[in-house]
Amino acid sequence: MGQFKMNQYKIKTALVSVSDKAELLPFTLALKNFDVDIISTGGTYRLLKEGGVAVREVSEYTGFPEMMDGRVKTLHPKIHGGLLGRRDSEGEGLDADVMRDNDIGAIDLVVVNLYPFESTIADPSCAFNDAIENIDIGGPAMIRSAAKNFASVAVIVDAEDYSTVLEEMNALSGCLSAETRYQLAIKAFELIARYDSAISNYLGSINPNTNEREQFPKTMTRQFQRKQLMRYGENPHQNAAFYVDSNEGMSTGSVSFSNQSHGKELSYNNVADTDAALQCVSAFKDPACVIVKHANPCGVATAENLLDAYRFAFETDPTSAFGGIIAFNRIVEADVAKDITEKQFVEVVIAPEISLEAKEVFSKKKNVRVLECGGITSSEGGLLDYKKVIGGLLVQDADSDLLDEENLKVVSKRKPTPDEKRDLLFAWTVAKFVKSNAIVYVKNQRTIGVGAGQMSRVYSAKVAGIKASDEGLEVPGSVMASDAFFPFRDGIDAAAKAGITAVIQPGGSMRDAEVIEAADESGMAMMFTGMRHFRH
Repeated sequence: MGQFKMNQYKIKTALVSVSDKAELLPFTLALKNFDVDIISTGGTYRLLKEGGVAVREVSEYTGFPEMMDGRVKTLHPKIHGGLLGRRDSEGEGLDADVMRDNDIGAIDLVVVNLYPFESTIADPSCAFNDAIENIDIGGPAMIRSAAKNFASVAVIVDAEDYSTVLEEMNALSGCLSAETRYQLAIKAFELIARYDSAISNYLGSINPNTNEREQFPKTMTRQFQRKQLMRYGENPHQNAAFYVDSNEGMSTGSVSFSNQSHGKELSYNNVADTDAALQCVSAFKDPACVIVKHANPCGVATAENLLDAYRFAFETDPTSAFGGIIAFNRIVEADVAKDITEKQFVEVVIAPEISLEAKEVFSKKKNVRVLECGGITSSEGGLLDYKKVIGGLLVQDADSDLLDEENLKVVSKRKPTPDEKRDLLFAWTVAKFVKSNAIVYVKNQRTIGVGAGQMSRVYSAKVAGIKASDEGLEVPGSVMASDAFFPFRDGIDAAAKAGITAVIQPGGSMRDAEVIEAADESGMAMMFTGMRHFRH
């Protein structure tokens, strides 16, 4: 960790300059109990002074006034020399003579947070000049100087670390350990990386000709925080880790920010499948259950209560449900937990909340992962979807558009009945979350068969029918959804032969007339959505 032995260092002088002043006053008052000399700037200085903290202003310390409306106040050799000077625990070291010759005192602790650039640009009405004025210069410079010299200096960029630092200073008679300084430095560089990324992403998104903000910037930088090392990836020979996107700003309604209350650690495939299940169940307003296997819904149902929803979803495909992921959009009570554990082996159960009684039931199955994700929403508006390719990244809007029923078009001679239309909309919602080519059979707000990921849409339809037949479910009288148009009439002919009474699909094929004719010949009702939901 450098050419000096990593020692404990007594905190004698602290430089404090923060934008967010929460919890700062009690922290600095506590520092004074260790006889720490505190230097500060502008509004922070005034807060501390009025709060009874003995503090020196930076302009007094450097001999230069703050200038240019506060843009220049800490960019001075007495500040950065005090932070960057290499020294040992006795105050000597490579730079000790230079510091003495230039009257530069050592600064042992820096407490800095930055102008609120991210929250400023998050406001849709933010003007360009307001964004520019919220680009911090002196703060990042001090943070980088202190973090680089972690061998001698500690840097705090998060108020949550105030208590940790004080506890260690109490334990070590006013000193901080090398390990603590190192960990604080890592956190500081992480902050600077995120901050600079936010600035470059923002500036790169401004069209210089129109001054309008574009959705996709010239460069895209994201910061991901490691949440978990995994036993392995998709397969045992692949190493893996789970990272959370610190830029999304989500705190509930996702696997990334869920709390696990029971079971062994999530695997790589668990996370991917749980995300797919949660996305799907979030699309329903009524009590719903979604069972996912290998990223595809194998059973989906809504009902008056979660127990019935689970039973109907499970009955779609009990074979595939074995070792699957189950997602709910309501609190899971003990009756549902009991039915699950009696019926099947399950890898993960996720819901906004799991009751204490349900947790007790699940606790008897040591391998079941039980997750609570908090409030969920059906909207993914504003979020981006990423797909990694070798040497590049594909970025798009999340597929969050909801079907506008007013844009539905009945193209067949027969109109769907109210019950058929209700089931068609249900089937269309499920199809959005099934891998292409997707075919979904539905009856009474529950899936009857699901065909996913086939190279031919006809074969997806056949797979859905085979699965329904294998489980003794009646396809005749069901409706069908397809995530994309039918290029030929053969898919409709196969559906008619299976007893499908109504179809919902995007339309847009060169052979739409032929496809509609096939539906009319079989007495089917057919609706066009005008949009598709490919899921690769």
